[in-house]
Amino acid sequence: MNWNLVTIALLASALAVAQGRGGQNAASRDTAAATPAVNATTVNQAWVRENYTKFEYRIPMRDGVKLFASVYIPKDVFTDGRAYPIMMQRTPYNVQPYGADKFRANLGPSEFFARDKFIFAYEDVRGRFMSEGDYTIIRPHKPNKGPKDTDESTDCYDTVEWLIHNVPGAVAKVGMWGVSQPGFYATAGMIDAHPALVAVSPQAPVTDYYLNDDSYHNGAFMLAHRFRFYQGFRQREGDPAPPTTNPPFDLGTLDGYDFYLNLGSLHDADDKYYKHQQIFWTQNIDHPTYDEFWQARSIWKYLKGIKPAVMVVGGWYDQEDPQGPLRQFNVMKEDTTGGKLMLVMGPWNHGGFARGNGDRLGNVSFGSNTGAYFRERIEFPFFSYYLKGRGDGNFPKAYLFQTGLNQWEKLDQWPPKNSSAKTMYLSPRGKLAASAAGAQTFDEYVADPNKPVPAFNAITVAVPNDYMVSDQRFASERTDVLVYKSEPLAHDITITGPISIDLKVSTTGTDSDFDVKLIDVYPGDYPDLLNPPPAPAAGGPPPVGPAYNVMGGYQQLIRGEPFRGKYRKGFEKPVAFEPGKPDRIQFKLPDVNHTFRAGHRIMIQVQSSWFPLTDRNPQKFMTIAGAKAEDFQKATQHVYLGGADGSKIEFLAIE
Repeated sequence: MNWNLVTIALLASALAVAQGRGGQNAASRDTAAATPAVNATTVNQAWVRENYTKFEYRIPMRDGVKLFASVYIPKDVFTDGRAYPIMMQRTPYNVQPYGADKFRANLGPSEFFARDKFIFAYEDVRGRFMSEGDYTIIRPHKPNKGPKDTDESTDCYDTVEWLIHNVPGAVAKVGMWGVSQPGFYATAGMIDAHPALVAVSPQAPVTDYYLNDDSYHNGAFMLAHRFRFYQGFRQREGDPAPPTTNPPFDLGTLDGYDFYLNLGSLHDADDKYYKHQQIFWTQNIDHPTYDEFWQARSIWKYLKGIKPAVMVVGGWYDQEDPQGPLRQFNVMKEDTTGGKLMLVMGPWNHGGFARGNGDRLGNVSFGSNTGAYFRERIEFPFFSYYLKGRGDGNFPKAYLFQTGLNQWEKLDQWPPKNSSAKTMYLSPRGKLAASAAGAQTFDEYVADPNKPVPAFNAITVAVPNDYMVSDQRFASERTDVLVYKSEPLAHDITITGPISIDLKVSTTGTDSDFDVKLIDVYPGDYPDLLNPPPAPAAGGPPPVGPAYNVMGGYQQLIRGEPFRGKYRKGFEKPVAFEPGKPDRIQFKLPDVNHTFRAGHRIMIQVQSSWFPLTDRNPQKFMTIAGAKAEDFQKATQHVYLGGADGSKIEFLAIE
């Protein structure tokens, strides 16, 4: 038997476990928030070892399977009889370091938690690393369970039940958080939650792998990200064990565009690289429609009657899970039977709120340390209130960063009440106009899947973590990208909420993608805030030659999504195009909260590939995973403009 388990059982029996349990529409702008002062001592591995004792447990589930957990307990529990609430994370990524004598370099969502002191519990989910059982990726939720039936909701419940009764110094109040896949487990844990689970924060959470999270966006497969991710994320073989290192594939090049162009079919990639040993890759490419496999993993469908307080966190520029937090919020905000709910969205990429200052992303400056602000002024006060009773608990419904204006705002609903519907029309001669042209015409381009439009203006085999704010001038110059832009704006316009895309199109193929990007075009004299020109030497002449201004004329991607045309009637059953016959592509881009400043322009780009961010469409109605080189065919695309039913975008705006 583990010596720590014996010791902790004796300690548990000897210690008494303490039981305890504004808005945009009001035009408010947040400049400060009350936060308890915490010691400014740097938190590192030595500090954690000095202030916490670590224990390792194997926690029994209702079906007898035991899950592995590392628990860090403040030392004053044992010296002074103190008691603390629990901060918990359940993860498929491992709870390293393993061993009771090995410590993490930080605890909780940020160093504020470690310094303020909580009990911290990290658990390997079922079937991962040191936990027993079988692992299923994004395990389906079982709404109707027998006494021994399990899913991630029951595993969370059983873990909380065990922790509050067996960990020394534990108060029966638990907070839970997780980023990305751990965000999924936080979401699952708040369904039929244990009464002691009082506050939950799913952060950049996987919510529906098919509906615009990691795997598929509007039917298009997220090729580059999935291929790289599954090199390292693999099913465990054998008994519970610590993680092993999976060396990355030798791609033979640093040029991802070239590599994926010559990859062959998705089935060929399995033959060549995964050798049919990577079940998660196989599951992705074997399920290209929104079938039962994906629908069973749609955790958002069960977010009813949620009892804990919930803070859903996401990034406007999340390159992996842009839709997850918004989908969760939209479902729960309609449910008045649950606990308190808050949406937090900032100018971050995937998990950017959890690390770094958050003052910039790529070439774009946000004017303040947004990540640091979130951790200190939003996240820490949320858990402090619900777990320790600090503050007044007066949290807004939505706490959002407004890009473009670069300021935080508190809203009492999202989208805000004072926004109004606005339509802009794709018009002849590359215009984006407030009214539709009278007679209907069309713009035309030839889409060649053997020369797809690059997603990134960089040589890389990875998905750049800043591509969602990247400069799109390189794409504007291509003949297979249609560009529509407004006149310079006379005043600020803020787009709030989702953007509805309504395209009237035709293709000479039987299938085609139509990718749409919303872009903020900066004026030519916009200052480069992150790369200012060098100052002249004291008393000397100015620097020789003009400095290159990156941001003058910058075309900043604000939001973009692909749409695989054969799913225009629904994602369950694909339908071929009739060559040359006009049809409609209608879908929504995820929410934004962006102000286009006076003097800027609003731009829309339309194209039929976004490579290798998404896989290539052969433009032939077929199972794309099996497409061979000869299946990829050019197609002539028409986008219809003007008239009663021409192409347009619709959104909510504040002017």
